[in-house]
Amino acid sequence: MSRKGCCYDNSVMENFFGLLKQEIYYGIVYYSYEELKAEIERYIKYYNEERIKEKLGWMSSVQYRLSLPAA
Repeated sequence: MSRKGCCYDNSVMENFFGLLKQEIYYGIVYYSYEELKAEIERYIKYYNEERIKEKLGWMSSVQYRLSLPAA
C-alpha cells in the first residue's frame, strides 16, 4: 500500500491497473459482475504467463522467473 496521496510508492500496481483498464475495460460493456471478474482473471493469467516484455528480454514474467538461477 502506498502512503496517502503518493502514487509513486505503488507505481508498479498503478501501471498494471492502467494497462488492465486500457486493454480489457475501456470501450467494452460487461453485462454481469461474473463476466467482468472472469475477464480480469483471464487477463491476469495472460499478463503473467504470455505477455512478453522488452525489459525482461522478450520473455513473459513467468518465463523470466524460471530462467533465473536458483538462490
